[in-house]
Amino acid sequence: MIMVAIQFVQPARNHSVKVSTAGITSVTDVPANVQAVLQNSCYDCHSNNTHYPWYFTLQPGAWLMASHVKEGKGELNFDEFGNYSKRRQLSKLKAIQGSIEDESMPLPSYTFIHRAANLSKTDQKMLKDWTEIARNEISTEVRD
Repeated sequence: MIMVAIQFVQPARNHSVKVSTAGITSVTDVPANVQAVLQNSCYDCHSNNTHYPWYFTLQPGAWLMASHVKEGKGELNFDEFGNYSKRRQLSKLKAIQGSIEDESMPLPSYTFIHRAANLSKTDQKMLKDWTEIARNEISTEVRD
């Protein structure tokens, strides 16, 4: 009975109708191939717009997913990246590099279901190279 009752208590969805003007592309160049990987592997938890699968309506999984999204956005939100201080932007780009190197992102619980979100070695190298370029761009701005 409780399992049926909790199905009617749904968490809020992470979906913004506003176009972000403070996204990461407002700060640094993001090539199309990098943007595609970020959208496919990162944006569900690290942006203002999550694509929800059919099972999001099932509890308690929906609460768990909502919690992961809230935590992910709190750590890094690509749609708000331009609002971060330059120091924080540099820190987040370095953290992205670290997460790629230690393969902690995307979360294994996410890639278990979203297999296409797994980062290939090519994707990993491309993202690491891009974050290094972006860090250099932002560092130059900080020094000027």
